[in-house]
Amino acid sequence: MNPQAANGSHTFILICPHSIDEGMSAVLAVREQQTVVLDLSKMDANTAQRTADFVSGGVRALDGQQYRLGELVFLFTPATTRVTQS
Repeated sequence: MNPQAANGSHTFILICPHSIDEGMSAVLAVREQQTVVLDLSKMDANTAQRTADFVSGGVRALDGQQYRLGELVFLFTPATTRVTQS
């Protein structure tokens, strides 16, 4: 279950890694049923792509979901989290 405050709001973790190794924290957070916003704008293009691929694969292995929010910004959610667009 996603961490939820008493007022019904949800907690999101914002991760801005500088290296591909730091991307592992996003996978671990999703494994712990947390929702992650991953901002790769601090990385060069090649490292950002490798990190996105790594995190995407790890989250997919956990049956999580991925959403692209911007050029270098992604939302990763556990399988139990629903995301709707309006």
